[in-house]
Amino acid sequence: MALRRERTHITVRGLNKAFKGQPLYRDFDLDLPEGRIVSIFGPNGCGKSTLMNMIAGLIPVDSGSILFDGKSLKQTVIGYVFQQYREALFPWLKSIDNIAYPLRRAGMPEPAVKARVEELIASFEIQFDLNRYPYELSGGQQQTVCIMRALAPRPEVLFLDEPFSALDYEMTLFIREKLQEIYLKSGVTMVIVSHDLEDAVYLADKVLLLTRRPTRIAEYMTFDMPRPRTPDSMSDPRFVAAKAHALDVFRREVKG
Repeated sequence: MALRRERTHITVRGLNKAFKGQPLYRDFDLDLPEGRIVSIFGPNGCGKSTLMNMIAGLIPVDSGSILFDGKSLKQTVIGYVFQQYREALFPWLKSIDNIAYPLRRAGMPEPAVKARVEELIASFEIQFDLNRYPYELSGGQQQTVCIMRALAPRPEVLFLDEPFSALDYEMTLFIREKLQEIYLKSGVTMVIVSHDLEDAVYLADKVLLLTRRPTRIAEYMTFDMPRPRTPDSMSDPRFVAAKAHALDVFRREVKG
């Protein structure tokens, strides 16, 4: 199944960022397509998370412009899943109230808050007690709560920073499945940073392969394997070929 015609959702132009006088991004341009999953992968220190965090407004840019379908970040609803989920959840709130937090903060009426949270609970097929505090949950359960909270306000763009890095393999498979289900139902634009090439290719429609710093685009690879993708997909010749090609690009950049 070929990808439908792409429409740009996020436009990055002339992005510049330096740390301690050393350029990380210099006059960097990027288009992120609407309704696609884009993963970002590259050598250590190339600024994968920094790039996503600048787009999401968590790190200031030195110069340049970032627009969301022609709008500013303030005019755009986004969701963000942090790598350090234990620090991202409010420990004084029950897990269910963590999920509801962005809705209440936006002033949504309580009946609507309850309905949206119940919708997410059903979608994720939650079997654990959300009336427990985050520190009473396992790591995988905490990450699930983080993703549910990020999805609660129905974001236009969902950012995920290393969403699988602290999960065991069973929970990784579960989260992969749920993210695909959410994507297929909502068509939300997703941007995922990964240090694992398998994860980077598995979920993505596009893989943004970056160079060493000062960081440029090494290749913007399209991966149009049909969804839903399952663990069996990793032995599919299309997946094997895409992963091998991305690895070749990565090795070239590391050696360079």
